[in-house]
Amino acid sequence: MTGRAITGMGQGLGKFMTLGIGTEIIYSFVIIVCSLMIYFGTRELYNLTKHKGIKYFRLSFLFFALAYFFRSFIKIILFYFDIREIRLLLPVFGSVTLFIFMYFSAIAIFYLLYSVMWKKWKSKLAIYLFHLSALIISTTVLLFRTSLVYFTINLLLLIFIIFTVYTAYHQSKKKKSYNLYIIYLMLFIFWIFNIVDILVPSLLQTFQLFIYLFSLGIFLLIFYKVIRKTG
Repeated sequence: MTGRAITGMGQGLGKFMTLGIGTEIIYSFVIIVCSLMIYFGTRELYNLTKHKGIKYFRLSFLFFALAYFFRSFIKIILFYFDIREIRLLLPVFGSVTLFIFMYFSAIAIFYLLYSVMWKKWKSKLAIYLFHLSALIISTTVLLFRTSLVYFTINLLLLIFIIFTVYTAYHQSKKKKSYNLYIIYLMLFIFWIFNIVDILVPSLLQTFQLFIYLFSLGIFLLIFYKVIRKTG
């Protein structure tokens, strides 16, 4: 092994062990664990009730766990190879990884929305439309490589989320669930920030720590509420 190769490997390992990548690993690990515990912690409740809202609530956090796994994988690659975008590493590898991340992200968001709107969206067509929309979003991100397209997609998604949550709250007979809708809305907003952080890494660097802490707080709060209800 040449001296240059050893030096390059040492620099790569040095980057891997920096505070930045350490923070990313801890952040992703905690959220993945919380998401999986929410998913498995509500299994018995769903088996007893067969409630559709619980079903899609559970599935949404399973997809959140998968999305965060691929997000952390992308972040590690970006840190280790010191590149700005995952597609600059290997066109096919980077594109496939980013596509999977975007698909799981979109499905997680759609399923969580469906968990509060399933009585209004009873048709199975809604589920097919969610998957089709996730495929369209993921494909669009791959085909168009400009920040304007990224922002437009996420802005439209955010508008749809806000409208859906607002509608769900006003149609709900249980107005006491106001705090739950606020938690969901904040989760959606900060998850979209996480998506933007992957697509345009340099944009939110100044606010990364705030976004991470707030996102962790939301997931831990939902986890706490789930554990309190399921025992």
